[in-house]
Amino acid sequence: MFGIIRPCRHRMSEGMAASWLAHLCGLCLALRDGHGQFARVATNYDGLIISVLVEAQSTPTADQRRTAGPCPLRGMRTAPVAKGEGARLAAAVSLVLASAKVRDHVDDGDGAFGRRPVARAARKVARRWDQAGARTGGDLGFDTTLLLDAVGRQGEVEAAAGPGSCVLAVTEPTETATAAAFAHTAVLAGRPGNTAPLQEAGRLFGRLAHLLDAVEDLAEDARTGAWNPLTATGTDLTEARRLCDDARHGIRLALRDVDFADTASARLAHTLLVHELGRSVDRAFGAGNCPHGPAAQNGNPYTGNPYTGSPYAPGAPNQQPYPPGQPGAPGGPGGFPPPPEPPRRRGLLAGCLVYTGLCCTCRLCCTDHEDAWTGRPRESWCSSCGDCADCGDCCQCCECGDCCDCCDCGCDC
Repeated sequence: MFGIIRPCRHRMSEGMAASWLAHLCGLCLALRDGHGQFARVATNYDGLIISVLVEAQSTPTADQRRTAGPCPLRGMRTAPVAKGEGARLAAAVSLVLASAKVRDHVDDGDGAFGRRPVARAARKVARRWDQAGARTGGDLGFDTTLLLDAVGRQGEVEAAAGPGSCVLAVTEPTETATAAAFAHTAVLAGRPGNTAPLQEAGRLFGRLAHLLDAVEDLAEDARTGAWNPLTATGTDLTEARRLCDDARHGIRLALRDVDFADTASARLAHTLLVHELGRSVDRAFGAGNCPHGPAAQNGNPYTGNPYTGSPYAPGAPNQQPYPPGQPGAPGGPGGFPPPPEPPRRRGLLAGCLVYTGLCCTCRLCCTDHEDAWTGRPRESWCSSCGDCADCGDCCQCCECGDCCDCCDCGCDC
């Protein structure tokens, strides 16, 4: 599972956490039911937002949930999961974007994808996922060629980028793809008036996703020599943070113009796209971490941006726009000591094998573990904690769609 929004269960009420898990499991099962077991590896935390938005705009009904069978990720428990057009649209979008990610790894020759047999198999999987996503999207009236065309332009856009180029030109294809997906949730829910604000929210969400991915990968890309939009365009971390904060603010304003019908789902959408998205930005730039997460508990030094605490952190004097190894930059001649080396990433197939092992041994739900793909520490699904510091969330204190309009609990939205 991947994505930029990874909420901590301890910040959510029991009902909201159950709803979030219902959408995550609903996406996973929609992928399985529509496209086979292997398609479940395309499950991602960000994709479930599509399902949440469809439900939040729809009138609540008794058949929005179905009971799923036992699953190792839930400690072999049954659970109510989301179903319907929202989950299917999320599955179609996740498949198409996952196929693009696989194709990008093949083109870059990352890890095992640099080997011809693996590359051929990966391309075949990507084509199958493109076709499967197109079928499901077509059934829902969503043309996935919008996503494929946008992602297909990414290589050309990156090739044209250089020092002095605007980094937003590189993020444009991702913005276009996510804008189309967000906007179609209004179509499925029968609320055409929501199309414009959701399209804007989706565009800004795509910008954030692309920028945060670039920030988190900066040290690893510098080590391996891989292409990174921040390095290629000479965009420093201060400017990247400013763009991320502007996008967050724009998403918050766009959501205020959306007409939601389901109060509970609207609260979840608000929590994910306003509060948790803000925490994702802070986490990427090393400005905040969950106080009871595995990284904090285990003393892992790699808990965010590797430049945190150095003169190359955002807002520091004489900040350098280039990654480690450049003169005067971390690890370069006369520079600050290099940051801790991030965990080695696994390729898609190797990560799937590790993920399968984690599932079969129930480590995902019973013990803290390392992410199968990124190697970063992850908290177990069934772990518990005592009194969690700094876990308050204003959305716990009222029952309206936009909690920040009716309570005074210190949130800035």
